[in-house]
Amino acid sequence: MILERSMHPTFLSNTYLVAAGEGGEAFFVDAGGPMEPLFEALERHDLTPTHVLLTHHHGDHVSEVGQILERWPDVQVLIHPAERADVPSATGTMDAGETVHAGGLDVQTLAIPGHTAGMLGLLVEGNVFTGDTLFKNSVGGVRAPGSTSYADLKSSIMDTLMALPPETVIQPGHTDPSTVAEEFDTNSFIRVWRGLDPEGDEPCTAFGQPATLVLLGDDYDGGHKAWVRWPDGRDDIVPGSQVQRGA
Repeated sequence: MILERSMHPTFLSNTYLVAAGEGGEAFFVDAGGPMEPLFEALERHDLTPTHVLLTHHHGDHVSEVGQILERWPDVQVLIHPAERADVPSATGTMDAGETVHAGGLDVQTLAIPGHTAGMLGLLVEGNVFTGDTLFKNSVGGVRAPGSTSYADLKSSIMDTLMALPPETVIQPGHTDPSTVAEEFDTNSFIRVWRGLDPEGDEPCTAFGQPATLVLLGDDYDGGHKAWVRWPDGRDDIVPGSQVQRGA
């Protein structure tokens, strides 16, 4: 399988090019750019793109769909039905539990909501594209536009992604790849969810409101992602920059 990645220099979002082999069809996973390295890879491998498979609708993952359609106007742009209205350039939908044939490969779609309601994981040839649900040693937040809940995000990670074979390679929506085994053993959020490490109980403020800091973990950009608990018992995952400790 051919797998090429391009990462946006500012947003650190990944766009992928995938194909079964040289000289055939290919597909993109997300389209946040920069696209030129992947267009060059298409030429180098003598590939023709037929699909753009979108994990979710946020701009850092869809902003360059137009570049693709300008060159290949017949390419199918697919996204979860719940998010199609957010991406006017989408040409169709793919729901969770479907198999999409693209690039000479069978791509299985997985429901992994939380960061957005229609977030899809894409499982193909021992790789899972996780969008903004799971990163290397971090997890997605549930404060972005279209997000659902902490409970959804946790279930998507623990019940769906961590249930995949340990050797499955995680191809996240931002920065570096990992594996299911590595995240199961070392991801700080998953370790607490597994009961291996204790929850924290430090008072803090989040978005200016009193809360309890359960975990201050790493984020993909070198900063932090925070798991907080509100006074009514609700859990939330928020940007670490919005948390003040010891409040």
